[in-house]
Parts: sequence; C-alpha cells; structure tokens
Amino acid sequence: MDAVAFRIFGIEIMWYSILITIGVIVGAILAFREAERLGIGEDNLIDLLLFAIPLAVIGARLYYVIFSWDYYSQNPKEILHFRGGGLAIHGAIIVGIIVAVVFSRKRGLDFWSIADCCSPSLILGQGIGRWGNYINQEAYGRPTDLPWGIIIDGVKVHPTFLYESIGDFLIFFFLIWYRKNKQEVSGEIFLLYIILYSTIRFFIEGLRTDSLMLGSIRVAQLISIVGIILGLIYLKIRRKEKKI
Repeated sequence: MDAVAFRIFGIEIMWYSILITIGVIVGAILAFREAERLGIGEDNLIDLLLFAIPLAVIGARLYYVIFSWDYYSQNPKEILHFRGGGLAIHGAIIVGIIVAVVFSRKRGLDFWSIADCCSPSLILGQGIGRWGNYINQEAYGRPTDLPWGIIIDGVKVHPTFLYESIGDFLIFFFLIWYRKNKQEVSGEIFLLYIILYSTIRFFIEGLRTDSLMLGSIRVAQLISIVGIILGLIYLKIRRKEKKI
C-alpha cells in the first residue's frame, strides 16, 4: 500500500498523518462528552487541546531527536524535517502531561479530572495511529515463524504495530468499563492508563528492531518501567487521599 494517500498542489498527504488526525478527532469527541460530567467544560478542553496537540507533536520529535543525537548532530537541518519521520509517543505523552498540569493550574481546574477525561481518548488515538506504522512498513519486530507474521523486505517479522494497536484498544475498553463501574478516586483512570500502556509497551518493545537506545538499554522500556512504578505509587496515594 502506498504511504501517500493523495497530493494537494504537489504536497504529499500521508496515510500516517490522516490516521493520526482521525485518532485525534475521535478522541476529542469522546473527551468532550466526558468533560461536562466532570465539570471541566468543553471550552476549557478545546483550549487545552489547542495548546497540547501541537506541543505534543514537538515533544514527540524532540524526544526522538535527543535519543538519535548521533545522527542529528551530524545532520542538524534534519531536526525540523518532521515529514521525514521520527516521532516518539513517549515524548508526546510527557509533554502532554506537562501542558495539562500547567493549564489546569492556570485555569484553576483539577488536573486529575482533566487527565481522567483525556486518557481513554489518548489510548484510542494511539491504537488508531499505529496502523500508520503498518502502511509505512515501520515499527515492526524481529523475524518470526508465527502464522500472523507480516512480510517486510522478504522476511516474515512480528507485526508489533498490530500487537500494540490491539493492546491499546483493549486498554481503551477496559478504562471505559472501569470508569463506569469501578472508579473510586479522581486520577485513577489516568494512572491505570499509564500503568497498563507502560506494561504492554515494555514487552512489545523487546520485539522491535528500531528501538531508540541509551547505551545498551531500550529507552522505551526504561520509560515504561518508570511509568509503571510512578503510576502504582500515585495510584496508592490517590486512593488514600481523595474520594470522588
């Protein structure tokens, strides 16, 4: 499948960008519905997204550049070449959290409620966006003989994009169910998102062949471990501190 969906005035519009856009739109619609229930308000959520989305993209790029500095230090002009590829979801998540913290303080809103509102939408968007990796034939794993392997350059490999997409969708449905039936404290949905996504990413990352590295350590696995630990600590704290 051609990675280019169509062209407008000679500019290539990639399937990857289309899928990410779809994920953002679907996620935003779901978040708007939840925002009113939590007392956040659609206007506040729209303002947050206007800041968070572009800054998250920049964060995803900077994260990738930092951990690929051997290449970009020799090719600095490529740093701003977003269309050339190189975005990391962990960078987007980290920047998105920072923006939400700052925004909530400026507006006098509860950060945990905002995070709960957006987390199911975020993981759903991630699940949709992963299919862009399939179209681009990237983010795949090492060789495998499993029947569901995909062929890349004549070699059957683990479809790690698919593993993560399925995991993301399962987390999404679990968070929606948990929010409706089990949630006890604000922040719980967000922290479960961090814990669950970090868990599946840790194992899936071990299969990938394109990991960003910090010496001999896979950066995504390191960040995932930190996410699991912090998520569990804060979840315990939140359950002790405040009831919804």
